[in-house]
Amino acid sequence: MRRVRVRYAPSPTGLLHIGNARSALFNFLYARHVNGDFIIRIEDTDVARNVKGGEASQLDHLKWLGLEWDESPDKGGAYGPYRQLERLEHYRAHADQLLAEGLAYKEYRDDSDRYAIRFKVPENVEYGFDDMVRGSLRFQSHDIEDWIIMKDNGIPTYNFAVAIDDHLMAITHVLRGEEHITNTPKQIMIYQAFGWAVPTFGHMTLIVNEQKKKLSKRDENVIQFISEYEAMGYLPEAMFNFIALLGWSPPVDEEILSKNDIINHFDPGRLSKAPAMFDKDKLAYINSRYIKMLDVETLAIKCRPYLEQAGITIPDDNWLKLLAGILQDRMTHVGQIVDLHHAFFHGEFTLDEEGIAFMVEHQTLPLLTVFKQQLETIDFSVEAIEQTIKNTGLETQTKGKPLFMGLRIATTGETHGPSLPVTIALLGKERIRQRLAQTIQTLRGES
Repeated sequence: MRRVRVRYAPSPTGLLHIGNARSALFNFLYARHVNGDFIIRIEDTDVARNVKGGEASQLDHLKWLGLEWDESPDKGGAYGPYRQLERLEHYRAHADQLLAEGLAYKEYRDDSDRYAIRFKVPENVEYGFDDMVRGSLRFQSHDIEDWIIMKDNGIPTYNFAVAIDDHLMAITHVLRGEEHITNTPKQIMIYQAFGWAVPTFGHMTLIVNEQKKKLSKRDENVIQFISEYEAMGYLPEAMFNFIALLGWSPPVDEEILSKNDIINHFDPGRLSKAPAMFDKDKLAYINSRYIKMLDVETLAIKCRPYLEQAGITIPDDNWLKLLAGILQDRMTHVGQIVDLHHAFFHGEFTLDEEGIAFMVEHQTLPLLTVFKQQLETIDFSVEAIEQTIKNTGLETQTKGKPLFMGLRIATTGETHGPSLPVTIALLGKERIRQRLAQTIQTLRGES
């Protein structure tokens, strides 16, 4: 049995977007699942559309997602070169062979010596294949006209170059988007013309937006480039997990799966025939789960550049860890730390009717008065604040909900939230002093 070899073959015409990332990921997963080879080939023959840095962007963001490959332009390999513009001699030699065998013909431009080469489509032939995703697919040759395999500038067309490369690189399985289904019979023609074994094909469904329309680069409601997610502070492990679920269903009832779990479970037979919906809320949820799994030290390191770029002063590493820890459960992406910081420190402090009613019912005024007095003498560390809360409770004979919720309402205006000592420490002595004074004044009816 032949070793499985799959490829991801992007054009360097722009940044890596969700659709291409999924194609690369599914090929990577299949190769790793069966201990095969994952190859990257750059299809750069459309020179006018190539973007400077496009190839590097593709490779860099695939690496960021956690993909590794066995052969590529940057790694080399036994089947190189891995850029199509460096393989032109192969296409020309094979086109010449087809001309010599009468399977292709020259088509001259008017009043010119320049010519394109067209493949001569056989008459009354059915081209069929068993698609890994869609099952049996059939095409009739009479529906396909003779097609150009070499342009008059000596550059091969897509379908010709792809078939030549996939054969010469010993590709066994071609897993790609459904937009390539109609390309497949032309590629099969080339395989059969040379007497080559045809690889196994599989065509993934479209990715659609929440309105169930094909995801387009012009869709302004969906962020589509991997670089943008990286810049916003989405975690690569979360993106890997989310993209893997775009059209593939694991055999386990769980959405949060490690890279190794996904590799172990991956089976092209579980690829969906229905379009995969890009659910922004699901991505945010998955990323938030991965953020919650980070230790506070790691999260703090990830948060630092966002805060610094926003011009926010970081007093010390401990302060940053306290901030990251207290806001961790609220983040859907790390870059959100800036907005959460602003809301935490600069949001308006208000006491709503529910909070005031709770404090009146539990006669919180003496508690707040004692707490405010005791805070004046401490260093405002988390440990000191924690002890002060205990001491205040003992002195006023207050405990449980009246103690902790009463102090939380008086210092934050909220009935629930993260660690109270950490919250108070981060807000700082002056801000807490002002809020306690405002709350005491309100309870005394002096507002």
